[in-house]
Amino acid sequence: MLIDLTLREFLDRLASSAPTPGGGSAAALVGAQGAALVSMVCNLTIGKKKYAGVEAEMKDVLARSEALRAKLMDLVDRDAAAFDKVSAAYAMPKETDEQKAARRAAIQEALKGAEAVPMETVEACVDVVRLAIIAAEKGNVNVVSDAAVGGILGHAGAHSAADNVRINLNFIKDEAFVAREREKLEKLLAEVDEAKARLMEAVGGKL
Repeated sequence: MLIDLTLREFLDRLASSAPTPGGGSAAALVGAQGAALVSMVCNLTIGKKKYAGVEAEMKDVLARSEALRAKLMDLVDRDAAAFDKVSAAYAMPKETDEQKAARRAAIQEALKGAEAVPMETVEACVDVVRLAIIAAEKGNVNVVSDAAVGGILGHAGAHSAADNVRINLNFIKDEAFVAREREKLEKLLAEVDEAKARLMEAVGGKL
């Protein structure tokens, strides 16, 4: 599994000519790092007398950020697996009309799967930024910069994954599906941009 590689091994493979991991896996990993930083802020807030009033809320944020971290780590591998299915579909035989039809259908199915994975990454990264706002507003002020970086990484992960959504949509023939997914994507990106702005307001007076 990609997520079990060392950082050096992952980056070496990312830099290689191998088709996976690619941008989708990298985007998910960026988002997972953002979630981890939100968790760090929570862990450095919980148990501090100064922050006793927000401890329950920070524990809730921690549970949510850890769930997002686990999901995004899983998406690192799922993105690569989805790409492999697309490659396998393109490699199907196309000698007869029947084979060509089966290949076209398999390609379209695989592309929809490959689009769905980075869309999940976008959604998870939006939630990372939202949690980073709470961490920045209510968490240990000594690590507010970590909350900021966590949210910035979540924002970057969302926009990075969005490009992987778009490139797959470009090859999908189902026009209704494409229109629906593009609309969903633009809404998510507007939400993450707004959340990033709120995060910057939250940390602005503390840095």
